[in-house]
Amino acid sequence: MSSAFLITTQLKKNIPPPLFDFTPEKKGFGLMDGRIRSDLKPGIEVDIVLKKDQRSGKLTRGVIRDVLTRSSSHPHGIKVRLVGGQVGRVKNIPA
Repeated sequence: MSSAFLITTQLKKNIPPPLFDFTPEKKGFGLMDGRIRSDLKPGIEVDIVLKKDQRSGKLTRGVIRDVLTRSSSHPHGIKVRLVGGQVGRVKNIPA
């Protein structure tokens, strides 16, 4: 059943459509990808992109020492400092 069919049916029955589409096929559903600050704590292992590697997208794996971004989320990833001193934006939280 397509989502367009469901929304059309809901409108005919005077039921408002859902605010969010929670289908698993959508990118980012159920994944911790580093854009939400509450997912990150000192001591967890993450993959970051350093400033010098932003063009190439090369990832650096390390353990978080400090979370530097103060806002609750950031579209390009939360900025962190790793134990080794490298600073970058989190792109992935390995399982």
